[in-house]
Amino acid sequence: MEKIYYSITEVAERIQEEPSTLRFWEKKFPQLQPKVAARGVRKYTIKDIELIETIQYLLRKQGLKIEAAQKRLNSNKDGEQKKQKVVETLTRVRKELMAIRKEINANEVTNNDIIL
Repeated sequence: MEKIYYSITEVAERIQEEPSTLRFWEKKFPQLQPKVAARGVRKYTIKDIELIETIQYLLRKQGLKIEAAQKRLNSNKDGEQKKQKVVETLTRVRKELMAIRKEINANEVTNNDIIL
């Protein structure tokens, strides 16, 4: 069962960014507004995390500047999130295929050694 809320530390670890980066993005992207509990403790939902992953994709993978990423999110948030999910899936599949290829190549070397 998934949690309802995640701390800034949990989210930062999940996306491999610093908590300060997440706080900065909150200031730059008005769409990102996690709940703030007592003493300013931020609580992120799954939707918040998905938005953060999209922002990260636009800035880190697409190489957009903050202003361009803001415009993209304002004009086509759903489309950008779908693109980001497709890229993540394709990257994961590629890693899996490369691991399979490596394993096959390792088995071929072993089988060739046995034949000789």
